[in-house]
Amino acid sequence: MAKMGRPRTFDRDMAITQALHLFWEHGYDATSLSLLKASIGGGITAPSFYAAFGSKQALFNEVMERYLTTHGRVTDSLFDTTLPPREAIERTLRRSAKMQCEADHPKGCLVSLGLMSACSDESKAISEPLAQARSANRAGIVACIDRAISAGELPATVTSEVLATVFDSFMLGLSTLARDGAAHATLDAAVTQVMGLWDSLRMAADK
Repeated sequence: MAKMGRPRTFDRDMAITQALHLFWEHGYDATSLSLLKASIGGGITAPSFYAAFGSKQALFNEVMERYLTTHGRVTDSLFDTTLPPREAIERTLRRSAKMQCEADHPKGCLVSLGLMSACSDESKAISEPLAQARSANRAGIVACIDRAISAGELPATVTSEVLATVFDSFMLGLSTLARDGAAHATLDAAVTQVMGLWDSLRMAADK
């Protein structure tokens, strides 16, 4: 009679969460198999790790899926056309600032920080999903600005791609500031300041 394989001694769902925090904190390249195994615990061996997750790259793909369907949903308002354009952008910025400063996970944004310094060929090969996520967010901001221009809320002289770059670069910058320990209250106040640019442009449209 064939022997049954040794049952897993770890919770796979919890392991994904632990791996998420490691990749988020250290980035892809610096998160070694040894770190992942130690975080998962249960005395997991390299063969058991590969049997459970396939590879480090495959695990990172699962981590990204988990992130984008949880923490990454702070940008959902960009794609909600029932919201006024200004509110959609402001809500995303405030939710992003809050999420990036929360205490129950690493600071900053995994999409912004996870592979920005990709060095190995492996990390460069899997950086595309993160770039696509950033691109989708930029497109969402552009779409909000286009809606505002069409509605007359912003003047036709506004170039949507340029104004979107202001908000997008601000949102990406939140990651570094949060990682460096900036307080949520400071980042939230900064959102108020950057949204003032929208208001000044709107006043120009009203003249």
